[in-house]
Amino acid sequence: MIPRSRPWGLLIFFMIAFFLGAYFTFAAVQGDYGLFRRAEIVAQSVELQAQLEALNARVARMENLTRRLSDSYLDLDLLDQQAREVLGLLRSDEIVIR
Repeated sequence: MIPRSRPWGLLIFFMIAFFLGAYFTFAAVQGDYGLFRRAEIVAQSVELQAQLEALNARVARMENLTRRLSDSYLDLDLLDQQAREVLGLLRSDEIVIR
């Protein structure tokens, strides 16, 4: 008859394997490169993309206004509007109501 050895080695092996699996699962979900961090990065990317589009629209508007006031192309209506807003100029037949 062969004497049975105690299964402590097998139990320790499975406990170590279980804790390593739990650790790596936790790191895969909540670690620096885990699923939650990826979701945060995707949301931040969408927000930054919207900000970039808004800034590109502002740049395009500024470029349009600059081109309309350039020497090669002068928009008289825009020039009149800017003179009124920036310099506070008025024609003599206008009345200002504040």
